Amino acid sequence: MSKVDFKFRPSETRGGADHGWLKTFHTFSFASYYDPKYESFGALRVINEDRVAPKTGFPTHPHREAEIFSYIISGELSHKDSMGNVETMKRGDVQMTSGGTGIAHSEYNDHKSKACHFLQIWALPNQSGLTPKYYARHFTDEQKKDKICEIVAPVGAAGVVDEREGDGPTPVHANLYFLTSLLSPSVPLTHILRPRTSRSGSGAAGKLFYAQLVQTSGYNTGPAQGKAQIRVEIQGKEAVLGEGDGVFVKGVQEGMRVGLENVGTGVGELVFFEIDA
Repeated sequence: MSKVDFKFRPSETRGGADHGWLKTFHTFSFASYYDPKYESFGALRVINEDRVAPKTGFPTHPHREAEIFSYIISGELSHKDSMGNVETMKRGDVQMTSGGTGIAHSEYNDHKSKACHFLQIWALPNQSGLTPKYYARHFTDEQKKDKICEIVAPVGAAGVVDEREGDGPTPVHANLYFLTSLLSPSVPLTHILRPRTSRSGSGAAGKLFYAQLVQTSGYNTGPAQGKAQIRVEIQGKEAVLGEGDGVFVKGVQEGMRVGLENVGTGVGELVFFEIDA
């Protein structure tokens, strides 16, 4: 059995910028932020925790060969793209743009007074030259309250409907799962790691696991001040995440148990990923 390796990443060591209209934190190298230690993690390429001011946003810009999805924490975000999709997303909504051979889109916060807080996530597709697609899903807080909710899963996985709208996880053409939980204090949960998405290559390659606690306490450049603290434990190793903190875990295998518990005093929104190594 491979050795499980934990690498804790404090919130204040993330990249980021305050552009006035956009306040953002970068888990991986992005735009003007570059750190060779954080360029990607398996298929996971970008996690930006964005706050977009009212009546501002990202103008139309192109993408290709990337799976790009937005997960709305609060506020609302309006999406338009070259495929004709027009949608305003609110808390719990997910939109997935499979860039494939090329698309262009814009994302604006059209609300007159409230900022939009969301996670912008990019993954590397498991094949090139795909026909661009768009998917939209909604997940309620009740689906996440003290339980684990599967938000994104690979096309072809159990319960995944490869259609624009539908129930179940949002489809992605990448070897990863994205899950969330709204954890109350003192509530323990257990998650069992799935088999690898791809059966090609050596089984010894195993899987990767990444978890991050959403920073709801506001934008700041130091340690977040939220009351939630989530303990993540695998094979006797653990990390305790405050808001904005993350942990990268290598050497995990299917069937391993991931223990999750909120050891703080407030509800925390944990997001985590299973990724092929």
